[in-house]
Parts: sequence; C-alpha cells; structure tokens
Amino acid sequence: MNRKKWRLLPLLACTLLVGGCAMGGATGQKTTEGIAALTDGDYARAKELFDEAVRSNEQQMLAYRGLGLAYMGLAQYEDAGQAFEAALAEADDKMPENTADLRLYLAACQYRMEDYEEAADTCTELLEAAEEGVADAYYLRGASELYEGNQNDAKSDFDRAVALEPGDYDLYLNIYEVYSKMSLSGIGGEYLQSALNIQGSELEDYYNRGRIYYYLENYTEAQSQLIGAVEQGYEPAMELIGRVYLAQGDSEHAQAVYEQLGATFGESASSYNGLALCAMQRGEYDAALSYIGQGLALDGTESKQELYFNEIVAYEKKLDFATAKQKAEAYVANYPSDAAGQKEYTFLKSRS
Repeated sequence: MNRKKWRLLPLLACTLLVGGCAMGGATGQKTTEGIAALTDGDYARAKELFDEAVRSNEQQMLAYRGLGLAYMGLAQYEDAGQAFEAALAEADDKMPENTADLRLYLAACQYRMEDYEEAADTCTELLEAAEEGVADAYYLRGASELYEGNQNDAKSDFDRAVALEPGDYDLYLNIYEVYSKMSLSGIGGEYLQSALNIQGSELEDYYNRGRIYYYLENYTEAQSQLIGAVEQGYEPAMELIGRVYLAQGDSEHAQAVYEQLGATFGESASSYNGLALCAMQRGEYDAALSYIGQGLALDGTESKQELYFNEIVAYEKKLDFATAKQKAEAYVANYPSDAAGQKEYTFLKSRS
C-alpha cells in the first residue's frame, strides 16, 4: 500500500486514491473499468461501475472496496464507510494486507465524519492485528486522539509514526496540520523542523524542503530550495513556487509560472486554479472566473475542489452574493466535510 498517496494536505483530503488501494487481481469487467475511472479521478463514473460490479456479484471485496474509494472521492464518507465495512465482511483472513488496508480507509472515513473515538478504535484493531507497526494507523489514531483532547497519547502515536517512516515528508506535514488546526502550531512546528533534517539531493527532496519552508512561512528559503527544481522543469516544484510568489504578493511571477505549467504539461485544473489566484490577487475577478471555468470544463474531477471553492470567493468579491450562495450550496453538498466551505456558506446565507 502506497501510504503517501492517501495522506494529503490538508489532513485526509483523500483525493488519492487508487495508488494506495492495492486493487491488483481484479478480473471482473465492471471492477476493472471502475479502477480505471478511479485512476482518472472520475469518481461519479467509478461509483456507477462499482455499483454494477456489486450487483453483478463480481469479486465482492474488490467491488465494495472500489465503491468505498469512489465515495471517498465524492466526499460521501458515511456511504464510503459502509462500503468498506461490506468489503471487510467479504475479506479473506488469509490476506491481512487487504484487511489492514480496508480498516485504514474505514478509519479515515470515521475521522472525516468526526467520529474520532470510532476512528481511534478502528486503528487500534488494525495495529493489534498487524504483524508490524503501520505508520498511517499510528498517525490517524494520534490525530483522532488530539481532537479528543488527549495530547500525550496523540504525541506518543505521532512519534511512533515518524519512527516507522522517518523520511516521509508528508507525514511530518500532516502532523503539523493537525496541531495547527488545534491552535498548537508551536508543537507541530517541531515536527517540521525535524523534517528539515531528512537528507537527500533529488529534485523531490528540494521540493519537499520547499514545502516545509512554505508551511513555516519562510518564503525566501522556500524559493531558494525550489528554484533549482523549477529550472529543471519539475512540475510539483513549479506549482509550489507559484504559491510562494503569491504569498509574497508577486502575482506577475506567479502568473508566468502557471502559464509555463500549462504550456509545458498541458491544461490542468491546478494550473488554471493558479492563474485564477493570480487574477484574484490583482482584483480581476471576471478574469479569475474565466480561468476557473476553463479548469472546470476539463475532463475528470481531480484537483477541481479548490476551483469550485475559489469560484465562490470570486463571486463574493464581485459582491454577487446570490450567485456565490448558489455556488456555496452546491459546494457543501459535494464536499460536506470541508470546514472552509461550510463557513462560506453560513456567511453567504447571512447576506440573503
């Protein structure tokens, strides 16, 4: 299981999804097509295909697992959890990796529904059954414990997680995110400082150190770490340095970066979102909406959540509160666990 794919910032955004789900061995037609749809980020289509796979009695464990992943991609975590529980009921005890995988996804769904006690219990079941420690389970249990107010237990589990995966930048960043959400950035920052001690001279290492400095709001050092990777055309570094420029109020250089991204790697939701952010920083909200529209018109659903959110913000900045409210209502229906979206929707309802 590729643990780095599902653990994305912010915590458990869970747009992963296929890279970590170990769905090899599928032979059913609908299950195979569903896996392809997940890979493309087309979660609505994947849901339809896995529904058909379940009804057709294709490999039930894989079909229910895929259905759970599709629901996760659609941010429908209650339905996802039910699908993972059904998959667990079909799992073969002789395949403990599959059982661990399913429990981890179930715990992630419970966490997103703020069932922190349930999430911690599911992680405990996973860890008790596993032959060796599972970093993601310790991490997720620690996050659940922190939200339950158990700081000592949370830190113990976080430390166990990083001891198992000392070179995993994503893990350190996610731990920081949890502490930050609990207004404990000082403790979380200690993990970011530890992450800077990870050795490596690959482009990915420079990118990851740039991410750490970006979260520490040390934009000068972030730019220093990223620039070499950017000059070599490393796509993640290019996208991040655009964020760095925006954080410094330099929309001109950010615009050039996002335009280069689109020209080099083709149209993408993330490049259009970057261009929209540049336009909004300049107060050009119609231009921002144009970029957002182009991004949303692309096939698939991957990386479009931020576009939908920024669409709300752009209409709000234009003082078109009626349209912003309409967009926010659709957003919270599609992403019910996103606190920022809920906050925007609450605000816009007050303007009605």
